[in-house]
Parts: sequence; structure tokens; C-alpha cells
Amino acid sequence: MDEALTLLSFGPEGWSDEIASGVIVTVSLALATLPFGLLLGFFIALAKDSDEPALRLATEIYTTIFRGLPELLTLFIVFYGAQIIIRQIAGLFVDQPTIEINSFVAGMFALGLVFSSYASEAFLSAFKGIPSGQYEGGFAVGLTRFQTMRLVILPQLIRLALPALSNLWLILLKDTALVSVIGLTDILRQSGIAARVTKEAFLFFGTACLLYLVLAIISSVFLGYIERWSKRGEAMR
Repeated sequence: MDEALTLLSFGPEGWSDEIASGVIVTVSLALATLPFGLLLGFFIALAKDSDEPALRLATEIYTTIFRGLPELLTLFIVFYGAQIIIRQIAGLFVDQPTIEINSFVAGMFALGLVFSSYASEAFLSAFKGIPSGQYEGGFAVGLTRFQTMRLVILPQLIRLALPALSNLWLILLKDTALVSVIGLTDILRQSGIAARVTKEAFLFFGTACLLYLVLAIISSVFLGYIERWSKRGEAMR
């Protein structure tokens, strides 16, 4: 027991400093991916809900690809594929270019593509749950299309899509563990390094499990508060 506490302590004899830095990387990656994925998913949902067949077809292909591919494979394609493409382009201007893609940026982009493909379905379902009279009412009082979307549709859209988006956030939080395979020092990678060095795999991977569970619990409490806040208008009816 004393040995386990020593290994999990802060300072030169323990590994808590490294694992704490991994927690920061994990949370930072998830928080950086969220707005990118939400914004992209929103615009994909708009395209799916449009009257333009070409837009609908393109977005259907997009979501089918990124919902069908394993997240790890998407990560590899973005991380290694982007480096190859950039090197090929840079090779037109420079001899033997040495270019490396930042693993944090690659992870954010890859996870954002996957997140957006699922978020678009959540937004699309929310769009379909808003009566067409809401749009007509906004136009009737003199609002422009943009004002109607911002003031009338968007608040309802967020409320309707929030339960599905909450689940996607928890999935995203877990999927950040995948970036350990491309060298990003998140919770899983730091725990793995500690486990290999100390030969205490159960201790450190168990600690990683607890950390992910704590993050999920904190997220669930916070998301529950946001969901109750978004429904405050319904309770007053």
C-alpha cells in the first residue's frame, strides 16, 4: 500500500505530476475539438436540410464515411496522410522538406471530423422537430432569415439537440485516449509509460480508469445543469 501511494505521489518518486499533465492534455483536446465539431456539424446539418440535391448528397457521403470508419483509422489517415500530402506539395518548392504534423492538431481535426458527422444527425433531428410555423412567424414580424435563425430557431435547436450532443461529448472524452498512439501525452499514454517503467500496470491503468470516470461524472453533472437551464422556459408554461 505504501509503495502504491509513493508511486502515485507528486514529486521525483511519484508519477502524479506526469499523469496530471496528461489530464490537462486530455481535457484540452476535448474542449478544443468540441467547438470545431459542433460548428462543422451544424453547417453539415444545414446542408442536409437544404433544397439543393448536390449539397445533400455531399453531406450524406461525408457522414457515411466518418461514421463508418473506425476513429483510430481516421486518426491515422489524418496524422500520416496530411504529412504525406504537405510534403508532396512542399517538395514542389523545396528539396527534401522535413514537415511534421502536430499530434494535438491532428487529433483535434480527426476527432472533430468524427464528432461533426454524428453531431450533424443530432442537429438535423432537432431541425425536423421545429415546426415550420416558427420560421414563418419570424418572417411575419419582419426578421431576416439570419435573425430568425439566431433569435428563434437556434435557441430551440440547442434545447432539442442537447441530449444527443451530451452523449456525443462523453464519447468524445473517451475517444481522446486514441491520440496516445500518435505520441500525444494524454492520460492513457502517461499511465502506460508509468506502467512500463514501474511494472505496475494494474495500478496505473486502474488510475486512468478512475480519472476518465471522474471526468465523465463531472461532465454529466455539468451537462445536466445545462439541460435543466435550457428547459427553464418549458417549466414556466
